[in-house]
Amino acid sequence: QKEINPWFTPENVKLAIKSIANTLTKKNLETWLASYPEIEQDRSSKRVGVVMAGNVPLVGFHDFLSVLISGFTFVGKLSSKDNQLLPEIAEILARINPEFDNKIEFAGEKLTKFDAVIATGSNNTARYFSYHYRKHPYIIRKNRNGIAILDGKETMEELVALGDDIFRYFGLGCRSVAKLFIPEHYDFNAFFKAILPYRKIINHKKYKNNYKHIRSIYLVNKTPFLDTGFVLLKEDEAIASPIGVIYYQYYSDHSKLEEHLKD
Repeated sequence: QKEINPWFTPENVKLAIKSIANTLTKKNLETWLASYPEIEQDRSSKRVGVVMAGNVPLVGFHDFLSVLISGFTFVGKLSSKDNQLLPEIAEILARINPEFDNKIEFAGEKLTKFDAVIATGSNNTARYFSYHYRKHPYIIRKNRNGIAILDGKETMEELVALGDDIFRYFGLGCRSVAKLFIPEHYDFNAFFKAILPYRKIINHKKYKNNYKHIRSIYLVNKTPFLDTGFVLLKEDEAIASPIGVIYYQYYSDHSKLEEHLKD
């Protein structure tokens, strides 16, 4: 998969598979399904098309699982960036239980013969999805970005964990932290120390190219920024930051910030 998508390093693919495996316990599944007693209804004749993203390895697995465990037939339109991992899992599943062989299909260029749709993409593609699938029941997901609100009292352990939320999957996940809200006069020293273990990320060619490209733009435009040598920090009111950059914004009142974020 790395040859098709350089962002899918062996480490990140293994992490994605391990994370999924750790959640698929009998107890977790039974607890989850207990909230949906209607799942016992027969849905075997219904087909759900799923248009999948490809930002992180197996990002569409939960949709895959949800469709199958609900009794529907899964019809998947895979992203060209992640088109090998899920079919491999589907093959393994069919070997364990051959009944799944007739419940899993992968579409070509476009979805056909479906009764409902789940689609994930950018804000732009979401508008297209909403129009294109308007005659069917659908769930459309748009861009998402994670934020972190710091107060300067975080422990080193908490800041190291934040580093993982920032750098895991190169920050490409919808839950990856792209923006920090920090109190006025915040001292970055502890944060810089905490994220130092992630400095090897700069050895990844595409990440490094992004980092150097954005850095060059900031220098040419005389844009103020902080540079750790492997990630840039820029004061910005936007939420979504480019790869290799963390945006930050100061706040003076925590309650007002929370109200602002709710809006």
